[in-house]
Amino acid sequence: MSRIAVVVKGYPRLSETFIAQEMLGLERRGIEILIVALRKPYDPFIHEIHRQISADVLYLPEYVKDDPAKVARAARWARKQPTYEAAKALFDADFSHQPTADRQRRWAQGCVFAHELPDDVSWIYTHYLHTPCSAARYAAHLSGRGWSFSAHAKDIWTSPEWDLRTKINDAAWGVTCTAVNAEFLKGLADEPEKLELLYHGLDFSGFPMPPEKPSPRDGSGEPVRLASVGRAVEKKGYDDLLAALSQLPDELNWHFTHVGGGELDSVLKAEADRLGLGDRITWRGAQPREEVIASLSEADLFILPSKLAKTGDRDGLPNVLMEAQSMGLCCLSTKVSAIPELIIDGETGVLVSPADANALSRAMASLIRDPDHRHALGLAASKRVRSEFSTAPGLDRLADKFRKVL
Repeated sequence: MSRIAVVVKGYPRLSETFIAQEMLGLERRGIEILIVALRKPYDPFIHEIHRQISADVLYLPEYVKDDPAKVARAARWARKQPTYEAAKALFDADFSHQPTADRQRRWAQGCVFAHELPDDVSWIYTHYLHTPCSAARYAAHLSGRGWSFSAHAKDIWTSPEWDLRTKINDAAWGVTCTAVNAEFLKGLADEPEKLELLYHGLDFSGFPMPPEKPSPRDGSGEPVRLASVGRAVEKKGYDDLLAALSQLPDELNWHFTHVGGGELDSVLKAEADRLGLGDRITWRGAQPREEVIASLSEADLFILPSKLAKTGDRDGLPNVLMEAQSMGLCCLSTKVSAIPELIIDGETGVLVSPADANALSRAMASLIRDPDHRHALGLAASKRVRSEFSTAPGLDRLADKFRKVL
């Protein structure tokens, strides 16, 4: 049986459980895959789900200097292929728009990809429309394979429209994980019907059911346990959260735990100390999924203050919100991107405007003081997310699409 090449930027990655979940789900549906990664892993841990995936991994050179001999062999091979002129013309057109070393690197990766692709791979499927898609697209044309994509968040909102339009129109089909994304991408497509909304959803088997009784903590005695899971990057809004925490009334007792690493980690810790919050915050850094679940199990309120970054980057539909909601944990987040597709404000959680520390602080204070309301919102959230955001329907649909090309 033939295989699908699934292209990712790096593998495995702690922040991309939704991709690992999809890979495992496809394998369990009889779809054989080869993982193609543009770089090797940098994270200190892997999730248990990565250990369950049986697919082989093909690592491409992250930079030409990493293996110049391999790149040279692939380039010589590529120039001998009957597909070379047409594929090179696609790269040349892209390079005229974006004459950068990064674009040249994607062409080199595409050549290595096509050269080393096993014969039993019949289709290329790439996650993200930015750099992985560029390498995958060049490899598809060089190797004579069809290709498709899955678009998410940063890849959409930080890419120029000419690049998105070119890739969408060249692909056989594409899926994306939010209605906001789907509407935008369809507006760029010559054939909008080739774009399909496909929620990632969540496999809830590893997540405990909600507790029957609410936590008694209301900020007057034992600290209310606040938690968040997310990378320390601008779009997660943790600077706004620190500002909001500093505005909470002095009489409220709380403790905040953050799980996740990222480029702003030291900046956020320094800001917390400057605001006098250091002894009320635990920074756990990057953790495997099992530790994430344990942290959520101990929490009273989950907070994810997402916002638009200056680059245009933003969240899609964060898996951590679905994970927290599935466990009956009340979630406080923002009205940005696709989060309102998941959380119904006042019914299954609370949403405030992004980058509004004052509104975030007021909402936190109200929820800290009211454990019964937190519990009611958490139960409603768990019921809705478990019924409407299961991973199975999306995986079934994706497997059906792949069976047509295997």
